[in-house]
Amino acid sequence: MKGQLFGTDGIRATANNYPMTPDTVLRVGQALGFLLRKNSRGKAQDKKKVVIGKDTRLSGYMVEMALASGLNSMGVNVQLVGPLPTPGIGFLTQNMRADAGIVISASHNPYYDNGIKIFGADGYKISRNLELEIERLVYKEDINSLLPASSGIGRSKRIDDAAGRYIVYVKNTFPLDLTLDGLRVVLDCANGAAYKVGPAILEELGAEVIVIGNQPDGTNVNDECGALFPERMAQTVTKFRADVGISLDGDADRVVMVDHKGHLVNGDRILAICALEMKKQGTLKGNTIVTTHMSNYGLDRVMAQNGVKIVKTNVGDKYVVDELRQHGLSLGGESSGHIIFLDHSTTGDGLIAALKVLSVMKRQNTPLNTLNQVMEEVPQVLRNVKVRIRKPLEEISGYDVLYKQIEKDLQGKGRLFVRYSGTEPLLRILVEGPDSKQISEYADQLAQLLQKELS
Repeated sequence: MKGQLFGTDGIRATANNYPMTPDTVLRVGQALGFLLRKNSRGKAQDKKKVVIGKDTRLSGYMVEMALASGLNSMGVNVQLVGPLPTPGIGFLTQNMRADAGIVISASHNPYYDNGIKIFGADGYKISRNLELEIERLVYKEDINSLLPASSGIGRSKRIDDAAGRYIVYVKNTFPLDLTLDGLRVVLDCANGAAYKVGPAILEELGAEVIVIGNQPDGTNVNDECGALFPERMAQTVTKFRADVGISLDGDADRVVMVDHKGHLVNGDRILAICALEMKKQGTLKGNTIVTTHMSNYGLDRVMAQNGVKIVKTNVGDKYVVDELRQHGLSLGGESSGHIIFLDHSTTGDGLIAALKVLSVMKRQNTPLNTLNQVMEEVPQVLRNVKVRIRKPLEEISGYDVLYKQIEKDLQGKGRLFVRYSGTEPLLRILVEGPDSKQISEYADQLAQLLQKELS
C-alpha cells in the first residue's frame, strides 16, 4: 500500500479501488477512533461521538458501514445522518457536540469515485498534522493491538431529524426582515446530497421552486447536471421564465447561478456581489476578501475600485478557510463556486451562498442580471491535462523556457498559473490576457508539452 491517504480535500479515489476499499476505510475509522480516545479531554470511560453523513453515491453505503465499524471497534459511538450537504456535517458536528464529523463524498466527481472528509469538534476540517497521524496509524501500527475490550465497543444509530436541523440553520442565515416571496427559482441539486433539503429551504422562505436533479439513483450524481453542467439549469430558467437559477454540486458545498436570461454567475461574480453588499452594510471584516490564484483578474480590479483588498491562497477551500481564520476575515471563495461566509459556516456552503445573493436581490430590489454586471472578466483559458505521473514541473525539459517566454509575451497584462489537481489525475493550466486567441495558443503550447511528458 502507498503511504499517502489525504489529498488537498480529504481522501478521494475510485470506489472499491485503493484507498477507497472497505479494509482501508475501516482502518481509517479505527485510526480516527483511537486518536479521539487518546486525546480525550473528559473521563477515560466517556464514549467519543462521531457524526457521519454522505451524498447519494451507490458506494456510500459500503463506505459508511466500513467507517462505522472501524469507529465502533475503537469504542466510539456513531451517529448516521444519511444524505446531507458537506457543510451540514460541519454544522452538526458542532451543534451535536460531537468529537468529529465525517462526510462520505467525492464532491463534483462522477458517481464511481468516493471520498472521506473529516471535521474536528469545532466544525472545521482537520489539520494536516492529524491527517499524517491517521496515515501513520493506518500504515505503521498494528491497530488490532490498540482495540479496547469487548465491553468497550461503541454503538451506531441513525439520527432522523438531522435534515430538519440543517434546514433551520441555513434559513437563519437569511435576513429575518426579508422573504423570497415573488421569486421563481430553478434549483439543480445535481442528484446529490441537497436533493431534499435544498428545495425545502427555498420553499419555506417563500420562493416558487422548480427543482431538477432531484432523482438520485446512486449512479447519476453530477451526471451532466449540477454546478459543473449549468446548461440544463439555464435552459430551465428561460423555459419557465424564472428569475434566477441555482446549481449545486454533489455534496452542495459549491454553487453557480444564472440570471433570468440564462447568463452564468460564477464564484468570482458571487464573491463580488456579496463583498460589495457586505462592505455597504459594514459586515465585511477588514474590508478584505480571500480568493485563490484561479480567480479572474477582473475580480481584483472591481475590488480595488471599491476599496476592498484581496488576499490570494493556494487552490482549495480549506486554504481559503485557513486564511480567513488566521486574519479574522469573513468572506472568501473560489471561482468554481466554493464560497465561505465564515460568520455562518466553517466551510463552503452552496445554499448559504445562493441565499446571500438572493438577499442582495431582495434588499436592493434589483434583478440578478443587473447585479451580474458588477465585474468585467479578463479573457481566461483553462486546459486540463490528464496525467499518469506527477513529475516536478521544473524537471520537464523545455517547460521553464516556455513558461518564461509566455510570461514575457503577456507583458504584465495577463497571468499564467499551472498546478496539479489535488483531487483528480489532472494538471490544470490557466492563462489570462486581453487577447482570447493568443492565450488559447499559449495554453495549447503548454498542454502539448506537458501531456507528452506526463501522460
